[in-house]
Amino acid sequence: MFRPRVIPVLLLRHGGLVKTVKFGKHTYVGDPINAVRIFNDLQADELVFLDILASREKRLVSLDFVRDVGEESNMPFAVGGGIRTLEDIRLVLSAGAEKVVLNTVAGQDPDFVVQAAETFGSSTITVCIDVRRKLFGREQTWVLSGTRPTGQAPEDCARRAEAQGAGEIIIQSMDHDGTMQGYDLDLVRRVADAVTIPVVALGGAGTLTDLVRAHSEGHATGVAADLGGRLEAPRVARKRPRSAQRGREPPPAAVAHDRRQGTSQGGVKARTGAVITASVADPAGSNLALRCDVRAPRSAPRTRRLA
Repeated sequence: MFRPRVIPVLLLRHGGLVKTVKFGKHTYVGDPINAVRIFNDLQADELVFLDILASREKRLVSLDFVRDVGEESNMPFAVGGGIRTLEDIRLVLSAGAEKVVLNTVAGQDPDFVVQAAETFGSSTITVCIDVRRKLFGREQTWVLSGTRPTGQAPEDCARRAEAQGAGEIIIQSMDHDGTMQGYDLDLVRRVADAVTIPVVALGGAGTLTDLVRAHSEGHATGVAADLGGRLEAPRVARKRPRSAQRGREPPPAAVAHDRRQGTSQGGVKARTGAVITASVADPAGSNLALRCDVRAPRSAPRTRRLA
């Protein structure tokens, strides 16, 4: 039986992992490298990292960050953010990414997608299409992190991306982003039916049922969600070192080891102090499941900052 890919999408802003709502209201939720370790344990199919400020700031996503992800990740991952040249793509791929995600440059310079596909292969090129409805329900695509409209319909952008050699499309509803009220299934279905290449649904997933419906009703071959932003998990009990149970303080080495690697009952203690629980299940008939809940630490941890 075909199972759509489950793809956590992690949004980067100033080096931290953030959650957004309708492309605004940025909320810090943790260290992205810690999130990679969590999704390693969850056995996600892929990861996607998007630096949401890179294009607006006219810079490339941090290559040091991409290398850090490559060292930690047990799964393939794609990276987007500020890619404008073929050299940018080469650098990101050389740093460890399997694919690049193009948005702004694909909307502003369609011929670039042709050059990228011819140089690196279609399987390496993913085009992300951000869509927002205007007055009277009219839709158009946007670039530069949703700040500049293109005047083009999403189906037309998808067909053009496929014709130019893109190997995959991520279709994202800006109106559903972060709402956890479900995907825009009509949008996903129209784009998926307009092309023959894989289409990944993004924006609005809140439950496992949403993921299933994106495939069964939206015809998406992959389902993506901002799983890094799922907050409020129960506290995970941690087993105390034996020396502490006998009334003695544990040695410093044991404390350091416990802080770095302490886990119990499926929970993972991140270096930042955030307690994260995650589970994989198989709801009847769906053959698809993934849940990740994150409880943010009481104080914001120090994180790597992107160059």
